[in-house]
Amino acid sequence: MRNAMMNAMQDTETGYHYQLMRRAIDLLDSEEGRSRTLEEIAAEMRMSPAHFQRIFSRWAGVSPKRYQQWLTLDHAKRLLAERHTTLETADAVGLSGSGRLHDLFVRWEAMSPGDFAKGGDGLEISWGWFDSPFGPALLMGTEKGICGIGFAAETGRDATMADLRSRWPRATFREDPAGLAPLAEQAFPRQGSNTEPAQLFLMGAPFQIKVWEALMAIPTGHVTTYSDIARAIGHPNAVRAVGTAVGRNPISWLIPCHRAMRKSGGLGGYHWGLPVKRTMLAWEAAETA
Repeated sequence: MRNAMMNAMQDTETGYHYQLMRRAIDLLDSEEGRSRTLEEIAAEMRMSPAHFQRIFSRWAGVSPKRYQQWLTLDHAKRLLAERHTTLETADAVGLSGSGRLHDLFVRWEAMSPGDFAKGGDGLEISWGWFDSPFGPALLMGTEKGICGIGFAAETGRDATMADLRSRWPRATFREDPAGLAPLAEQAFPRQGSNTEPAQLFLMGAPFQIKVWEALMAIPTGHVTTYSDIARAIGHPNAVRAVGTAVGRNPISWLIPCHRAMRKSGGLGGYHWGLPVKRTMLAWEAAETA
């Protein structure tokens, strides 16, 4: 009972901290927010400067000012210049799987092309909503592992649910957050927890799965470009198709499509909203600083 109460308190705290982070990030990332002092930002959050600094730094691992620097386009360009991973050489130099936060030595298997073409016919998929560092997360899974993660902070819960369910139109869906709790812990482990490696069950066309496999080779704190991914999967001229496949990634965060950027250093798009992508990149920058 005590452990259940502690877990519930931690989940509530995570949700509260995300809401605080979200409000603070929106302010820090705005044009007017960039010139505000810590005292002014704390007042906007209805907190004392010391308390706000402490809560923010505990969540992000860095000060609000430093975090702000990581939310900018300049940071994206610096990432591309300093931590640009060319996927063909990532394994050779030991980068793959070296991240501290959520490179969980992910295990995965893919549905066969024939089964994928059936649209999930005969498949039972469980779903549940969970708190995450990036807002409400919809997690879906089968007996083989996690098959979907979507975020609702920007899109809303109804749209996120409709989006993920549309990937497998003939599947049977049932709500089962209790049954999915161990998978949620693998996806969003608490600090200091020892979780099993996340098991993913990929459901996509062969080309999409090649792209998603390439995404999983990008280590935490590094980024790559759509053109690098295209070269890595043997289709150097298919940059636009790669971008589409990145956007259709059903297991966001664990398959890190947020680490794919434009060659110019621009963030590009993000299926669940650019504020979520910026937050993910900033979170990882703090974890690997």
